[in-house]
Amino acid sequence: MTQAVVEVGARLRYDGRVWTLAVLEGPRATLVSDEGASAVVLLPYLFADPSFEVEGGPVPGKVPPFGLLEALPDQVRERALAWQRHVREVETGFPDADGQGAPREQFDPALRSLAQRERAKAEELTAGGWAASAATVRRMRARYRSEGLWGLVDGRAVRERSAVGRADERVVAAVRKVLEGQRERSTGTLARLRRQVGWLLEEEYGAGVVALPPASTFNRLAHAVADGQGLLGTAAQRRWHASRPAPPFTPTVALRPGELVMLDSTPLDVLAVLDDGVTGRVELSIALDVATRSLCAALLRPMGTTSVDAAMLLAQMVVPTAMRPGWDKALSMQRSVIPYERLIALDARLEQAAARPVIMPETVIVDQGRVYVSASFISACESLGVSVQPVPPANGPAKGNVERTFRAIADGFSQYLPGHTGSDVSQRGAAAEPDACWSLAQLQELLDEWVICGWQERRHEALRHPMMPQVAISPNEMWAALVAVTGHVPVPLSADDYVELLPLRWLAINDYGVRFKIVRNQPLRYGSSADKQVWNALVNGMDSALRLRQHRPGTLVTHAAYLHARTGGRMGSLSHLIREAALVSLLDGTEKITKKLLEQIELDTAAEQRARAPRRHRMPTQRQP
Repeated sequence: MTQAVVEVGARLRYDGRVWTLAVLEGPRATLVSDEGASAVVLLPYLFADPSFEVEGGPVPGKVPPFGLLEALPDQVRERALAWQRHVREVETGFPDADGQGAPREQFDPALRSLAQRERAKAEELTAGGWAASAATVRRMRARYRSEGLWGLVDGRAVRERSAVGRADERVVAAVRKVLEGQRERSTGTLARLRRQVGWLLEEEYGAGVVALPPASTFNRLAHAVADGQGLLGTAAQRRWHASRPAPPFTPTVALRPGELVMLDSTPLDVLAVLDDGVTGRVELSIALDVATRSLCAALLRPMGTTSVDAAMLLAQMVVPTAMRPGWDKALSMQRSVIPYERLIALDARLEQAAARPVIMPETVIVDQGRVYVSASFISACESLGVSVQPVPPANGPAKGNVERTFRAIADGFSQYLPGHTGSDVSQRGAAAEPDACWSLAQLQELLDEWVICGWQERRHEALRHPMMPQVAISPNEMWAALVAVTGHVPVPLSADDYVELLPLRWLAINDYGVRFKIVRNQPLRYGSSADKQVWNALVNGMDSALRLRQHRPGTLVTHAAYLHARTGGRMGSLSHLIREAALVSLLDGTEKITKKLLEQIELDTAAEQRARAPRRHRMPTQRQP
């Protein structure tokens, strides 16, 4: 393809005027207009101007859209490349761009005119099986000069096709209107949709004016209209699609740790053995830092998150996670990529900390749940200097980061645990409830360990270091990179701070004191095998929560019968007995609970009287003569 040549004396169009190139000096060009005006312009700036054009020269060539060419079928792409070689040979005598060798006689510009070369090329293509005339060759030359290689592509292969084909526009508009109208309704069948569309067409255009397509054709049309619009599917999917903000979409961006922290709660897809021995669902509340994707806090509670749990999330964020007994040393912050030596000089609390970042939030993003917009949670945030930013109601995409994190926790943690229930009832197995064996405290410890070794060390595609943009990094690596720039300010919490995080409740002080709400639980039985299983699960849950160095897990379960007889099946008495025994073992240095130690602990009056009460044996009555 012939290119325009910019040289002294050339006539140029620039900035809406016609100029003559008078002087070329390095990267500068001196232009003179017909009116006598002059201008000195840098050549890169001149060539990049949209109005620049060389009078009498060819249109500047365009870079071929290689991405679109690669997407074409092989046959269409090969035919366009073949036309490119034929057009080049007609214009220059050489089919290739390098111009090596001697041109063939019938295409030699020195021996044949352009019209003769076009006729010769048409005859050659016709002999090769292509239906091409001299006019066709002339038209392909013009398209190649104006559009480049893309102009030689068969237009039928790149023609835009409507998703609804040749369907009647009135039917398409009616389908779209009915689908939009039933977005908030319960999910129905396509047969119902077809009848509603027929009724709408009769109402607007009259009976029999617009024909309704057959059922199979109508079903394909309905899917073509609804695809990508969220108009079909379940009611929950339609509501989620309707709650999205208007495009264009912009991701939530945070440039420093704590700038934006998302808080949310969701049921965990795992059944746990609760404190009363009953199997039930638990709720997971997390705090996710947007800048580093770090799980700053994760809390498991029985269903029904309270404002106290939300406030505890704030407290966990600013307090280092301590290493637990039995954890591998590889989970410590000292063994991680976090700059431990530099941070320990600023915050002595990190000495025995696990490898989870300590992030002070600046702004927390919450939904419209009553827990996160309650007065107690707002006051807790104000006491820590944290601003609260609620998202619009029923708008999950506004906090998409934390919603996607919940899914990752379900995929990487929940589904591997016994008692996994799946995301809904249709995915729940029959053995989900019998398999549940972990207590709430045990699940919490497993989750804390998984967050440190499974989540914080996992590479996230959304996390990129500016110096290594091609490599995905982990949340700990991202926090280590950002904390070196933003710094770390420790925020220790005192006992008064923890009290301030608790919810406020006004009570009347009377002469007898303060009356609290009393929750009365019936004593647990220990007769049948099912009763024993419930009691053993309760004892095992309290046993697993002990943090005594010399205590062997499962010891208290072997004394389950004795504990039931001693406490009368009362959970409060059992908790008091084990707690007091643990404190005594810590004070005497044994750090081990034995039956002998349990016998030395004094319980409440009701439990002691029940334990000492002799069994009454019924004496057989003598029959009177």
